[in-house]
Amino acid sequence: MSDRRLLLVHAHPDDESINNGATMAKYVAEGAHVTLVTCTLGEEGEVLVPDLVHLAADADDALGEHRIGELAAAMKALGVTDHRFLGGPGHFRDSGMEWSESGAAQPKPTVRDDTFWRADLTQAADLLVEIVREVRPQVLVTYDQFGNYGHPDHIQAHRVAMYAAQLAAVPSYRRDLGEPWDVAKIYWVTMSLSRVEADLVRLREEGLDSPFEEMGEAMRKALFSDDDAVAAQIDGREFADAKIAALRAHATQITTDGPFFALSNNLGQAAWGFEEYRLAKGTQGPVDGRGWENDLFAGLGV
Repeated sequence: MSDRRLLLVHAHPDDESINNGATMAKYVAEGAHVTLVTCTLGEEGEVLVPDLVHLAADADDALGEHRIGELAAAMKALGVTDHRFLGGPGHFRDSGMEWSESGAAQPKPTVRDDTFWRADLTQAADLLVEIVREVRPQVLVTYDQFGNYGHPDHIQAHRVAMYAAQLAAVPSYRRDLGEPWDVAKIYWVTMSLSRVEADLVRLREEGLDSPFEEMGEAMRKALFSDDDAVAAQIDGREFADAKIAALRAHATQITTDGPFFALSNNLGQAAWGFEEYRLAKGTQGPVDGRGWENDLFAGLGV
């Protein structure tokens, strides 16, 4: 196994490509071992392909199985060969969500008992503890405590990832799950507010709409970070095409004529090539003039 090992924990298929596609492709190309753990099949997602609407949860309820194939295609585009579902495919069901008055996501009034949102935290964390101890990553990437925009599965993924990282390091905890491993650095995904605002200016100058233009204040505060809160930025512009290919693979969830593809078409590789992170655990390594790392493994000596 590579000397550098990166573990990402995401809620649904497509979350990884949206948030970290360029980062994943970059580290794979550099020889790092990249492991993706996806916590649900995304069964409750909206189906954007007219010919596939029958897959939806309120119809054939077969979207999850279909999205397994979409995720595999996306990982092929990024070069990631180690991708898993927490507990196995379908072990936890997508919890679904609804939009709150503030514009953020929130749980539905009624949530099924077999959903990830209702999972026992320790039991779910133990499934990830075993993976952490097997892979032994120096770096773990997941969401912040709000799941970045309030989706219950994102919040639960944060809780499970953070708790599992803590438990995995305890020598006396569940020795049957492998030898203890302490993850050196944990990052939460984010986007630089200054970068997004600069992109908005460029789009306005070209007379184009932005996917972030009509976003509510609650969502803006949740998704974007001031520069002094950002710890690292990965320059993955060389891998922007791979990221876009991965996004296209998630065809039921991301329409190719939608605002996100318009963003990439009009701003070029910079729109999807830069990915930012907040440091939740560990010591920041060498930084640039902005106070940002350009490598998630910075300072680790690997």
